[in-house]
Amino acid sequence: MSTSTLNAGDVMLKLLNVESAYGPIRAIRGVSLQVRKGEISTVLGSNGAGKSTILKTISGIIDPRKGSIEFNGADITARDPAVIVQAGLSHVPEGREVFPLLSVRDNLMMGAYTRKDRDGVARDVETVFGYFPILRERATQDAGLLSGGQQQMLAISRALMAAPQLILLDEPSLGLSPKLTKEIFEIVVRINRERGTTILLVEQNANMALNASDYGYVLENGRIVMEDRCDVLREKDDIKEFYLGMKEEGVRGERRWKKKKNWR
Repeated sequence: MSTSTLNAGDVMLKLLNVESAYGPIRAIRGVSLQVRKGEISTVLGSNGAGKSTILKTISGIIDPRKGSIEFNGADITARDPAVIVQAGLSHVPEGREVFPLLSVRDNLMMGAYTRKDRDGVARDVETVFGYFPILRERATQDAGLLSGGQQQMLAISRALMAAPQLILLDEPSLGLSPKLTKEIFEIVVRINRERGTTILLVEQNANMALNASDYGYVLENGRIVMEDRCDVLREKDDIKEFYLGMKEEGVRGERRWKKKKNWR
């Protein structure tokens, strides 16, 4: 199913022909995508494809050179990141980026700084401790002393403390063991299913991302080259071969879509 068939009321986030660059280098080129309310969408692609740039552009860290971004029907193109957070969008950056000299609990409180509902904040602290019990045990410890996996748990929890409608989740498996990666993805799916939080996930681990997500986009050299429901993408020969490592007998090293152009 193409995203063009979605009902307008179902679409929470919409990018139309977005282009962003670092100086003279164009990182994303005419990217259009939609994220439907209540779903997990994923952007797959190799390192350097432009995945993180998409999230940074959405959250206001990078201003796009062209195109538009809508969130819940409102134009947030190049808005101040603080305004975007207050609108209900949280960004979990690549590499965690916790506040290392603040305690785990204070990191969580930083996530809730825009909120005025003390009782709701207290409930959400208990909720994230339920998702990640190790954070309760380490609540008074400096975040910089946590392991990489624990810092990833804290970064996700800090984003949840803003009570967002949409979370941008950048490479949650980066640097983590397969066991920790599985645990993190299980919690991400729980957050989506139990809280109804919409998630846009950027991930190199295509197998985990496709299993966790509802709809997927494939990004190559800053362009979307394929999109579909994840159960459909998992069955595509190109996805199996180049993202899931399931190479067909008789296929040589050259990428099939470069020969057949069946992604363009």
